[in-house]
Amino acid sequence: MLELRGHGTLQATGKTLHGYAAVFNSEANLGTFSEVIRPGAFAKSLATGSNIRALYQHDGTALLGTTRGGTLQLREDAKGLAFTLALPDTSHGRDLAILVDRGDVQGCSFGFRVNPGGDRWEERGSTMVRELLDVDLAEITLTSDPAYSDTTVAMRSKPAQLRVHSDPNFLWLELY
Repeated sequence: MLELRGHGTLQATGKTLHGYAAVFNSEANLGTFSEVIRPGAFAKSLATGSNIRALYQHDGTALLGTTRGGTLQLREDAKGLAFTLALPDTSHGRDLAILVDRGDVQGCSFGFRVNPGGDRWEERGSTMVRELLDVDLAEITLTSDPAYSDTTVAMRSKPAQLRVHSDPNFLWLELY
């Protein structure tokens, strides 16, 4: 069963989006349980060279890029699952650039299957907590409704030194 989760940060420079599709060690309340992604959870998926897709709203017909095509690059670092995505010159790509710029799309998500032994459950008081340790990553998704609350998206079409934001919450984007 493919599971879908939202997490990470996203930025755009011209027609290129970059950010984090997942952030490690950040607990998210998913309703009936909480979930935490641990460092290394995506390592095997990335090492296999399997074709991972970038989609809009988990819609397979809204393809934005692929690792095999070279338009999506993924890597794990100390913070999480980082990515760079070259937006296509398609209706989905152009629309997404506008939606990110306006702040309507503000998050990332990812679709995965848990590998055998790839998760661990723990009861903390009245809450069950799932730790993701090893998953088979199928997709990352740009979304307006991420499952993880700390996801953000921003559009930046000019070089950082030329772009000025009046909202102090956007300052970190210029320092990425």
